[in-house]
Amino acid sequence: MAYLQITLDISNENRAAAAGVYQKYKTPFLTTIEGATSKELLVRDEDVQVLHGFKTVAQAQAYLRSPLFTQDVVAGLKPYLNSAPDVRIFDVM
Repeated sequence: MAYLQITLDISNENRAAAAGVYQKYKTPFLTTIEGATSKELLVRDEDVQVLHGFKTVAQAQAYLRSPLFTQDVVAGLKPYLNSAPDVRIFDVM
């Protein structure tokens, strides 16, 4: 199992719109991305994180190159980001 964690710097006034992007692409992520097992939105005062579950690290890496991520998710979130996202992949041992 592997996790892809994307931390986003989004102002409070833009969080509802960014959450809409998350909701719009959650089902396509879970139904079309190979190895996808989960997707959760974690909201903190200082940032927003999206935690994606995968069967393997390779599948998490492949998602970052997929059209769903590069053309849809990134384009949808771009207007709401204050800085570049922090992207990390974790392998569960």
